[in-house]
Amino acid sequence: MAFLLDFEKPLVDLEDKLHELRAFQAEDGTVDLSEQIGALELRVETLRTSIFRSLTRWQRVQLARHPDRPYTLDYIGALTTDFRELHGDRLFGDDRALVGGFATFEGHRYGSTDRTVMILGHQKGRNTKQRKERRFGMPNPEGYRKARRLMEMAAKFGKPIITLLDTPGAYPGLKAEERGQAEAIAVNLREMSRLRTPIVCVVIGEGGSGGALGIAIGDRVAMLEYAWYSVISPEGCAAILWKKANEQTNTAAARALALTAKENLANGLIDDVIKEPVGGAHRDMAASAKTVQGWIVDRIRELKRSKPETLVQRRYEKLRRIGAVAWNPPKPGDDGPVDE
Repeated sequence: MAFLLDFEKPLVDLEDKLHELRAFQAEDGTVDLSEQIGALELRVETLRTSIFRSLTRWQRVQLARHPDRPYTLDYIGALTTDFRELHGDRLFGDDRALVGGFATFEGHRYGSTDRTVMILGHQKGRNTKQRKERRFGMPNPEGYRKARRLMEMAAKFGKPIITLLDTPGAYPGLKAEERGQAEAIAVNLREMSRLRTPIVCVVIGEGGSGGALGIAIGDRVAMLEYAWYSVISPEGCAAILWKKANEQTNTAAARALALTAKENLANGLIDDVIKEPVGGAHRDMAASAKTVQGWIVDRIRELKRSKPETLVQRRYEKLRRIGAVAWNPPKPGDDGPVDE
């Protein structure tokens, strides 16, 4: 890999040694290194499992940002054929930080011979030029308005919607605010909640605040195992609470935000956690795409059994349950403490 996180380096060093041994044995057939290779393979597997089972929340955030991690267009290429990207919000312009269009979804049939879907998501860019053009996957208002236009078109023709979330947040620039960033996201929340077609959402990397939520109102929402999803980034939280963002405060903020897939599932904010290859999706894109494909196919098959009005009602009820808590008021004569 061209880029290594600190906690990945010991593993990659061992993997390099294993690769060298295999290459040497392949070149020189007179030397039998099978025993050494087997022992090193076991060490690599043990170390890989140990590292990625004990990641801190902050390390998971770093892994979700890995520049080799598959992005939306990578998944679109792996999951669909005949993708036709659609551009523009018909109000201001096009936003390359958010891509989408109709495509033929590959995999098992989900209850119909028609496999056409609307698929859209954030796109960060692979090199410096692309990242500048796409603003590291941070959409402007026209990005969210384009997404709404595409989703409404999908609903009009009765096509399922798939959204892929991977953004540190909506673009915070002055021009974005002047063009109604908050309004664009808020309207998306309202309109997605009442679209009469199945909507499935997957957090494939970063799920930052309203920037992610603007395309995340779905019947089923899942996160990849090493993704994160939160109201604010750890750095933003640290800057507010401790007036500085560094390794220590970022780690504390990530812990306080409960932003991992497992924690979001426990808190009822998502419906499923999609397993990744050990080490992250960037280590085996094909395997990761296959797992995501299976989850999406199963969810769409399930949702297509429901009438459009039933989907909307259940989506509403699901959203209303988020953040609900049970409170038992003290009984008369109870002298126990009462929180104000």
